[in-house]
Amino acid sequence: MKISRRNHREWRIVFWISLASAALSAYFGYAVAPADEPAVRGMLQGILTSLLIATPIVFFEVRRARINALGWMRRMPLAGYFMVKVLFYCVVIVAGLILSRLIMSIGSSDVIIFAPSFSNSVLFAIGMSVFGNLVVETGRLLGFGTLKNLLVGRYARPRREQKAFLLIDMKDSTGLAEKLGAIRFHELLNAFFRDVADAALECDAEIHKYVGDEAILTWPAGPALSEGDCLTCPFFARDFMVRNAARYRDRFGVVPEFRAALHCGEIVAGEIGDVRREIAYVGDTLNVAARLLEASKSLHRDVLVSAELLALVRLPAGLQAEPLPTLSIRGRAAPLAIAALSLRGGQDQV
Repeated sequence: MKISRRNHREWRIVFWISLASAALSAYFGYAVAPADEPAVRGMLQGILTSLLIATPIVFFEVRRARINALGWMRRMPLAGYFMVKVLFYCVVIVAGLILSRLIMSIGSSDVIIFAPSFSNSVLFAIGMSVFGNLVVETGRLLGFGTLKNLLVGRYARPRREQKAFLLIDMKDSTGLAEKLGAIRFHELLNAFFRDVADAALECDAEIHKYVGDEAILTWPAGPALSEGDCLTCPFFARDFMVRNAARYRDRFGVVPEFRAALHCGEIVAGEIGDVRREIAYVGDTLNVAARLLEASKSLHRDVLVSAELLALVRLPAGLQAEPLPTLSIRGRAAPLAIAALSLRGGQDQV
């Protein structure tokens, strides 16, 4: 399995945030430039300072979860976690400001590091970093897609949409919880969802929510859906877990397995709640997907998909769909045509 989409997405995030930061810093450098210096010099210094400060901070925020050596940060108390980040920010900011001034003073006989504008630059850089950090952490908490939709008010009023859903449910979670205990099972669940999230990023899926030991992923009708990315997503998740099998066995003595179900249809999406707001999906589509996930247990198939979804997507070359008997669903007049998805020809990866 080639891992590329997430890397490309992360580098795009780093590029665009760095570009926006450079533009803001250029304006700030122009605004605070001394009257006896060319405005262009202040703008260049602002851009250079941004590259030395914003870029490493954005890179750290975006790629931190992929750096195994920083895994200890995820296990820190919240207060300690923020203290470490603030310390890192301060070091990068001060070092970046000093280095940018040294670079800009090359060829000049006067090297002034702690100019009157230095303190203003520190405050500006810290303010931008704190704001960016709040956006990133809020995005991680709510989901960046959800955060964007809440900010622009996309679902301030309920609206009908066509979406595909993937439900992923860990096998034997009750037995694993009894075997490992609540604390270690929570750690296993967190590692499990991390691999599911990696698969979601590879397949352009939005993680709608986690419910117990189940993850709900979704795609809007469009290119990502028609190209069949939703069908490969559970197999990407399985590949990640196989890749991390040694780590799972060392920590928990077991490699998690899961069942999955895919379905599509119309839902009504809208903001819900007052003290805590979220975007809720209402409609028969999610209920049918849940019934399909339940059926996977009795049918002894790991990945089931509705024929309605198969009719809308291109079946990826590495997958095969085996038609199964129709499934009767309570409250639905017509039986649901379904199929089991598997890798074609016994191959190991998608």
